[in-house]
Amino acid sequence: MRFLFVMDPAETMTADKDTTFAFLRGAQALGHTAFHCLPQHVSLRGPDGFAFARPIRVNAAPPIAELGAPERLELAGLDAIFIRKDPPFDAAYLYLTQQLDRVKDRVLVVNDPRGIRDANEKLFAFNFHEHTPRSMVSASPKEILEFVDEVGGTAVLKPLDGAGGSGVVTLTKGDRNARSLVDVWTHEGKRLAIVQEYQAAVRVGDKRVLLLEGKPLGAILRVPREDDVRANIHAGGKVVPTELTPAEQAIVASVGPRLVEHGLYFVGLDLIGEKLIEVNVTSPTGIQELARHLGRPVEQDVIRWVEAKVAARSG
Repeated sequence: MRFLFVMDPAETMTADKDTTFAFLRGAQALGHTAFHCLPQHVSLRGPDGFAFARPIRVNAAPPIAELGAPERLELAGLDAIFIRKDPPFDAAYLYLTQQLDRVKDRVLVVNDPRGIRDANEKLFAFNFHEHTPRSMVSASPKEILEFVDEVGGTAVLKPLDGAGGSGVVTLTKGDRNARSLVDVWTHEGKRLAIVQEYQAAVRVGDKRVLLLEGKPLGAILRVPREDDVRANIHAGGKVVPTELTPAEQAIVASVGPRLVEHGLYFVGLDLIGEKLIEVNVTSPTGIQELARHLGRPVEQDVIRWVEAKVAARSG
């Protein structure tokens, strides 16, 4: 099969951590051809979509990515397109999803472009408020500081468009920096931010659950550094093996079918203390760490799922 990966520059991948690298490696191992392009290399002409893309092969040792000469590909002639552009979800990301909307009935797109647009990674969890910590989205510094008081004096503040732990800070009642932090994060009342009740269980770890078509592939536990509130791998979190508790299995069972309804097939749920924190749909990570813990190439499960999905569509 022929797969297109719309993503960041190939040289930004890491061979030991990057999930997109793992997907490329998995596709290669199963005999498929992969192409690489940046979002700006996708275009429309009438009803048809095209991409200027380069064949890509990956290696365990440098150079980890080898790119061939650019080719003009008709998107509908491909078997699958993987949207693997990292956040933030900005205007360029929006335009990419709108262009891929035009072809998704003729080629499998993972994840569905409209689903990605509909599911802001911080806001989508509000659809499952019974599983989340107390949370609020607001641009009002006054409301945010009052919320910190309401939840016991400690909360976590985040931008709505951040990723990899970027911009995550703890707000504590009585901290002289708290008011200033809220002013900065909301641009003095002009920009929305999300604030959540602090989960003390984050010191034990932040559980990343990888889902494929609503079912768990497995989970990893990201443990924060002693000097950081963030457990993200990108922020220096340590990864250890883990399993899902019955309560966490219930969260997955509740969230999974809704994700599938939106065409959100490969998704990362973030859980802390058996509470749903975020729903990651743009470019979820963690499959390499999961594969090491399970002792097998889990990325090939995803590629085989794509194979079956493409076959079912064409049949």
